[in-house]
Amino acid sequence: MMYPLVRELAADGVPVTVTCRVLKIARQPYYRWLVCPVTDAELLEAYRANALFDAHTEDPEFGYRFLIDEAADAGEVMCERTAWRLCSSNGVKGQ
Repeated sequence: MMYPLVRELAADGVPVTVTCRVLKIARQPYYRWLVCPVTDAELLEAYRANALFDAHTEDPEFGYRFLIDEAADAGEVMCERTAWRLCSSNGVKGQ
């Protein structure tokens, strides 16, 4: 995402308009991002990944299919595909 770069350049004195034009991004989504830099979807994904990681720490031999049940017991319900994607992207593997 380019928005943190736009924010840093704006702090250094480069106008947001110029930065957005050079990076070929719209200004309005940047200003919307400034108000709320972490979306609800990103926050939910972080909670789910944390629940999977905690379950994996307790039982490192479990794969993502067993970790789904442990995460659901912790209050983070998700489908198998989401659990697989989060485990895969975060390096959580069963033994």
